[in-house]
Amino acid sequence: MNAEYLNIYNNLIKLTRNKSLYFNLKNKDTFSDRLIVLLFHFGFFLKHYKSKLTKNEAQELFDFFIRQIELSIREIGYGDVSVNKKMKDYVNLFFSIIEKIDDWDRLSNLEKKVVIDNLMNIKEDNDFFVDYFNKYSDFLSKNTLKIFTKDILELKF
Repeated sequence: MNAEYLNIYNNLIKLTRNKSLYFNLKNKDTFSDRLIVLLFHFGFFLKHYKSKLTKNEAQELFDFFIRQIELSIREIGYGDVSVNKKMKDYVNLFFSIIEKIDDWDRLSNLEKKVVIDNLMNIKEDNDFFVDYFNKYSDFLSKNTLKIFTKDILELKF
């Protein structure tokens, strides 16, 4: 199952590397901004596929995902104390994202904008992100979990 988790992680990383996602950010493209977008992708992923995973598999996937993020933060050069603090902040942010997107399909576009605005560092209008995550959510609902467990895919939606 570890190889499948790695493929899921790598596919979500590939989605996060989409350069068009970073044009409307307040700062230049930063590690933190990319991580927030990754957490959004992972949040939507879990929202759609949690019923396809056992509780144990979902926990293992979450643990694997968090470990990968922690390794990335360590690779940047942060020390143990900084890594622990940052990981606590990112895990709390992730749970906040999960809570906010749980009813995503029932929210109006204006409410979705508020969710994104509160959690991301966007310059101006965030219609792009609302549209992007609507399409991503639709893509997830039309595809199975298995496509993410294969090798890195060309994901277009």
